[in-house]
Formats: sequence, C-alpha cells, structure tokens
Amino acid sequence: MSSATAPRVVRSVVTAGAAALAAAVVVLVAGLVLGGAVAEKVIPGLADAGALTRWGLPLSRMLMDLTAAVTVGALVAAVALLPLEGGRGATRLSEDGTAYVRAASWLAAAWAVAAAATLVFTVSDVLGQPVTEVVAGSELSSYVGQLPQGTALMLVVLLSVVVALLARTAASPGAGAGLLALAVIALLPPPLTGHSASAANHSVAVTGVALHVMAVAPWVGGLVVVGVHALSGRDRLDVMADRFSRMALWCYIVVGASGLVNVIARLPDPTELLTTDYGRLALGKIVLFAVLGVFGWWHRGRTLPALAERRPWAFTRLAVVETAIMSATMGLAVALARTAPPAPAEEESPVKALIGYDMPPAITPGRLATLWTFDFFFAALVLALGGLYLAGVVRLRRRGDSWPVMRTVAWFVGLLTIVVVTQTGIARYAPILFSVHMVQHMVLNMLTPIFLVAGAPATLALRALKPARVRGDRGPREWLTAILHSRYVAVIAHPAVATIIFVVSTFALYFTPLFEAAMRNHLGHIAMMVHFFASGALFFWVLIGVDPAPRKLPYPGRILLLFVTMPFHAFFGIALMNLGEPLARAWYTAVHPDWGTSIIKDQHTGGAIAWGFGEIPTFIVLLFLAFQWFFDDQRQARRQDRKADRAAARGEDSPEQDELAAYNARLAKLAERDEERKNKQ
Repeated sequence: MSSATAPRVVRSVVTAGAAALAAAVVVLVAGLVLGGAVAEKVIPGLADAGALTRWGLPLSRMLMDLTAAVTVGALVAAVALLPLEGGRGATRLSEDGTAYVRAASWLAAAWAVAAAATLVFTVSDVLGQPVTEVVAGSELSSYVGQLPQGTALMLVVLLSVVVALLARTAASPGAGAGLLALAVIALLPPPLTGHSASAANHSVAVTGVALHVMAVAPWVGGLVVVGVHALSGRDRLDVMADRFSRMALWCYIVVGASGLVNVIARLPDPTELLTTDYGRLALGKIVLFAVLGVFGWWHRGRTLPALAERRPWAFTRLAVVETAIMSATMGLAVALARTAPPAPAEEESPVKALIGYDMPPAITPGRLATLWTFDFFFAALVLALGGLYLAGVVRLRRRGDSWPVMRTVAWFVGLLTIVVVTQTGIARYAPILFSVHMVQHMVLNMLTPIFLVAGAPATLALRALKPARVRGDRGPREWLTAILHSRYVAVIAHPAVATIIFVVSTFALYFTPLFEAAMRNHLGHIAMMVHFFASGALFFWVLIGVDPAPRKLPYPGRILLLFVTMPFHAFFGIALMNLGEPLARAWYTAVHPDWGTSIIKDQHTGGAIAWGFGEIPTFIVLLFLAFQWFFDDQRQARRQDRKADRAAARGEDSPEQDELAAYNARLAKLAERDEERKNKQ
C-alpha cells in the first residue's frame, strides 16, 4: 500500500466500521425499547440500579460480542483464510496473516475491556446498586465468584488478556491455531449462563447456544476482516473471499439449525412468536438471518466471479452492507438476551429444573427402548461424523479407489452405539440412576471407541482429502498431517500415557467432587461423556489402531497391555460395589425417584455393571488383534515373495535368499565337522 493511498484506505475502513457500529446501536436500542428491557420498573422494597446500568449493560455486552467476533475473525483469517508460506517443514504465516494476528492482540485487549465493563454492569444489575457504589465498595470482588454470570465474565477477561499477550509474539501457524482455539473457548461462558441455562429443556438450549455462538463469531468476524482486506487493496483477496464463502455456508447452516433449536426450546408454542416481546424480537432476528442468506447467495453467484475478473469493488460494496446487517443482527441478539422469555405455562417441578424434564415412570426394558430423548450435542456429533465419513468413502469410490467395507461397517456400528446410549431411554434414566449412567459410561468408554478406531477415520481422511491448491499452504489434509506428527500427539499417544489417562481419570472423576459437579451442569455432563469417549479412543488407538500413530507396539506387547489394563476397571467396579456412602449424595438425593431402590444399592448395581462389562471389550479387542496379526503376517509374507520374484527376474539373489544360503552353508559346515569327528574316532 502506497503512502498516498493509506489515508484514503483508513478513512474507508473507519467509515465502514462506524456504519456497522451505528447499525448495531440503532437496532439494539430499538430492541431494548420494544422488548421493555430498559423500561424503568419501580417495585416497592427493591433497589434500582439506575438508568446507567439499564443502558450501559446491553451496550457493553454488544461491544464485547463485536470485539470477540472480530478477534476470532482476525485469527481465522491469519490461519485459515490466507494461504500459508514456506513449504513443507517450514510453514509460516503470511505477512498479512502475521499482521492480522498482531491486530488480534489489540482486538483481544478491547474485548477484555468490554468484558470488564460488562462485569461491573452485571453486578450492578443483579444487586440493584448504582455503578458508582459497586465500583467504590467491596461488592464487585465479593460477588464475582458467587454469581455464575460474574464468574463467566471474569473467565472471559482472563482468557482474552492471555490472547492479547500471546498474539504479540505468535508467528507460526500452530501458535495462531492455538490462539484461535483459546478465543473460541472464551466465547462460551457468558451465553451459557444466560437464558439457556434456565430454559425448560436446558440440555438442548445449552448445546444449541454453544454451537450458535461458535458459528456466529467466525462468520461475522471473518466477514469484517475480509472487508478490511478488500478496502485495503491487499493481495490474495480472491483466495480469501472464496475460502470465507465456503466457511460462511457451513456457519450459516449451523447458526440456522442451532437458532431454530433455541427458539423451540424457549417458545414451544409457535403463536408466542407474535404474542410475546421475546417472540417478536426472535422473529426479527429470523428475518435478518434470512436476509444474510440472500447476501451469501449473491456473494457466491455474483461477487466471487467479479473478483476472478479483477473487479474487487463489486465484492467490497456488498461486504460493507452485509457487515452492517450482521452488526445489526448482533445488536438485536443482545436485546433478545436482555428480554425475558415467556414463563412456562405450568409450574416447573424441582426435578425438571435440574434435569430438564419431568421424572420418568418406573424403569423397565420396554421404557429403556421406547422413551427416546433428544440430546442435541450427540445427535449433531453423530450426524457430522457419519456424514463426513460417507463423504470420504464416496469421494474415493468416484475416484476409482477402494475402501474396505468392514471399516465402514465398524464405523457406523460405533455411531449406532452412541445413538443407543444418548438418544434412547438410557439417556432419560441416566441422570437419576447411577446404574444406568454406568451403562452409558461403559459403552462410550470401552465399546464405542473400539469400532470407531477400527473404522480408520484418519486414514480415510488422508486418502480422500485433496492437497492444498497453493504450494506451501495448509489445507485440511496438511493440518491433519501436522496434528498427527505433532509433539502433543506423540506424548498423549505414548502407550504409557494413554493407559494412565484411560485408567486414572476414571478413579479421579468418580471419587472426587468432580462427578457431582459434572452431573449438576449440562456442559459438565457433556464434557464428562466426551472425556469417556476420547480417553477410550486414545487407548484403543494404541491397541488396535489402523491410522498412522507416533508409536506402534508389536502385537505381543499390545496383548500384554490389554491384559494389564483391563483388571483396573474390574477393581473400579469392586470399589463401587463396596461403597459405604453414596457418590454425589446431594445430587442423587435431589433426583431420587420414588419407585427406585436406595441410592447406595443402585450404585452397588452400577459397580457390578462396571465389573462385568470389562469382559466384553476384552473379547472384542482380542478378536481384532488376532485378525490384524494374521493379516499382517500374510502381508509380510506376500511382500517377501514379491521381493524374491523381482530379484529372480533381474538374475540376482534377494537378501532373503542370501540369508537362507548363508544359513544352509553354516549347516553344511557343521555337518562336515561332525563327519570329520566321526572319521577320526
């Protein structure tokens, strides 16, 4: 960029940013007024935080959301939208990518400031005290750790400060990807402590809002950064816009699906979209979302071809308008978050407030099979894993390559086991009965991973994914290769480390307060289930994995490791069977069904399930190892035969023939010596 054009570019960027911010503020104010969130409510006996808090809290929240999205967008642009440089083994961020990482440092600092302001206003709003009293007194430090919203915002401040500091020196793609992951994690605490945590079906709402936020941030922030890139006249705009368009399509799908789930969870009656303030604001957000879909379609059909024809302003003009509409949508989302959803028509029972649904009837095998529930997280996970695997197989078939049918069967058997324990009556009874929860644990930890590992997903991905189009860049295939060869994977995939994680984490979870904390929080419950699955997948990858791994044990070593490890799960089951006091007593007392047995007896049953279940995966793994060992020997024999045939065709002796000849010569010499000794005698 020349010095003559720099002021013009700065003015253009500032003007576009001011227009987007103005659109967000206007829509936010309109939403707050229409939804009644800023109307003064004087209730006798209750203190009022004042007008500054009523207006300052949503404004600071909107600034926090916008700066968070642009921070994520800058890191996405540096790591994924702009091509990397340097070639294999020396990949580095491009010059513009490094500039965006440095910009992310300043943006993250602004994010931290906005989050800190939101924290102050939140405490003021909850306590009903003016901001001046909160700041001057000790309320801020006293209530931050006691309020879930306060704790969430403090986490955002800390994480965004870490991103701001580390982004000052980050220069490698791996460091940029790590900062991006940290920034995405920092997005989650505030929305997950809002309406979603208290919705009637909070298990669905919490997962929906998490997916919603993680898809919105790269979509909005990515568009802002691409627009700045276009206004600055920088290179690689065509590549950047094309990659953003493909990413935005998936973000749009996820945002639409998760948003629909959130609306259904909060407004089960469709008429409430028109009859309640919350519903009307949600309907306005749906309309803006549809408009953004039209913009995306226009980008893919009109402006991307214009970029290929060297007409960047066709893209820039539309991107600026789309950014303003996106900002307005985020302003409306903040107003929606400040508007209370309609209260449920029926009084909520204590059990429903804890688990998200009423107490189920007495457990029977038929009800375990028919009382299906909907777990949004695991349903989305199964659909994503199944769809991606099928897409990989189809791509190989179209290319004329083969893929073993049994691997595909194993993969979908594994996905089926996830569905069985997360969507059926097992999932409905698991929060209230420890024995049913233990069935979930055992399946996800010791059965599902076996079949998914046997499906060889990484090998399929490496064969199906295409190399990056730009030389030296990293596409999905290159990122997967880099991860498989990273030091982190080399450490956790070491047989000793994988075994320790598989065994020790189970004892550490159940015999500490972590278990009750996970049961009380839906995100904690999801994290617990994902850990069961991930630790099992890591361990069985070491044992029977087909995918590339840093270290491969010989087959006798694998069998030995299996027989050394499995007794620890039997010990865990025996420990549960001998409990004198219940685990997570407060939780299971609160959700204990009238038709159930005693809590301690049910936990003893769970221990028996853990003790007896270990035989099933042991037998399955032994079968896999036996077949793998047999076929590996067959492959080795065929490889040696091919070497010998090639050597014979060249008129040479193969190394194996040389070894055999030397061995026969030694035997002949030994025979001659024996003959000489006999003759002497």
